[in-house]
Amino acid sequence: MSIGIWQIAIVVILVVLLFGRGKISSLMGDVAKGIKSFKKGMASDVTDDVEPKNISDENKDSDNKN
Repeated sequence: MSIGIWQIAIVVILVVLLFGRGKISSLMGDVAKGIKSFKKGMASDVTDDVEPKNISDENKDSDNKN
């Protein structure tokens, strides 16, 4: 048994009836914002980690300040 066009149409109609067009479109907008935020976060992580930091040097600096 394969899924036919009629089964897909019935599922789509049921989803639209249950959730409404407005709810589905707002949900898709939220998904798009999440994807954009994820891509932006991934791009900023790559540029931030270009130069590795030495933790022992940072600890020496903080010890000298006190």
